[in-house]
Amino acid sequence: MKILHHTGKINSEMMTLLLTADPDEAAVLDYIETAKILVARASGRVIAIAVIMVNGIQSELKNLAVAADHQGRGIAKSLISAAKNVAKESGALSLNVGTGNSSLSQLALYQKCGFRLFSIRPNFFADYPEPIYENGIRCIDMVILRVEL
Repeated sequence: MKILHHTGKINSEMMTLLLTADPDEAAVLDYIETAKILVARASGRVIAIAVIMVNGIQSELKNLAVAADHQGRGIAKSLISAAKNVAKESGALSLNVGTGNSSLSQLALYQKCGFRLFSIRPNFFADYPEPIYENGIRCIDMVILRVEL
């Protein structure tokens, strides 16, 4: 597996992965325009993608997705480490990530990677076109986690 900085347009393979982490295609199309993108490839295929917004001293991991058949292999942890490096090299002092209140495995992953609970954005997902359910829980609030770089 290689992690590479992606430049250029997002192809359909990448968009499919991005939409597994954020089903709001309009939002994804909006934030990828100015983002730094990391792509993990194996056997000529995109197996994971991370989108980092660099905003001065505080950056944000906007999207992180790993193909279902490659999950559980440490790829997300590798991408998070690479995203931290991108943010730090860009001058950020911290990196934020937001995930749903129902995203239990993601909340665990980010904390394993050094992120700490930071804040909550109530009702962030309440107006999504289709309700999101994970682990039998309705995703309504966004939980923000932060790691100092």
